[in-house]
Amino acid sequence: MRQKAGLNRSVLDAGLGEFRRQLECKARHYGRTLIVVDRWYPGSKTCSHCGHVLDTLSLGTRRWTCPSCRARHDRDLNAAKNIGAAGRVAARERLPGGAWAPLGPAGPPLCEYAGLAELAQ
Repeated sequence: MRQKAGLNRSVLDAGLGEFRRQLECKARHYGRTLIVVDRWYPGSKTCSHCGHVLDTLSLGTRRWTCPSCRARHDRDLNAAKNIGAAGRVAARERLPGGAWAPLGPAGPPLCEYAGLAELAQ
């Protein structure tokens, strides 16, 4: 059973990688910018009201109250708010030459367009 769990994880990882590749291709095709948030960004455990970051938040905890400002959060909704805010900040921080500021180590683009692999310079 342990091998099956590992296989399921690898299939899920491959599916998410393909989803990201498709998003990158579509964004490039339509002249848009895809902002990728670092996988370790603490969006779930950062208070979207005051910015306080919890030391730990177990996966089983679906709702939590910020110890700093007492705001109550749904884990997923709070993470979505934080990721949206981080994306807006990254979109505003344009670098010279028209490049966009990266938001964490997202790695090179995975886009294959017109049959050619393209990597960002």
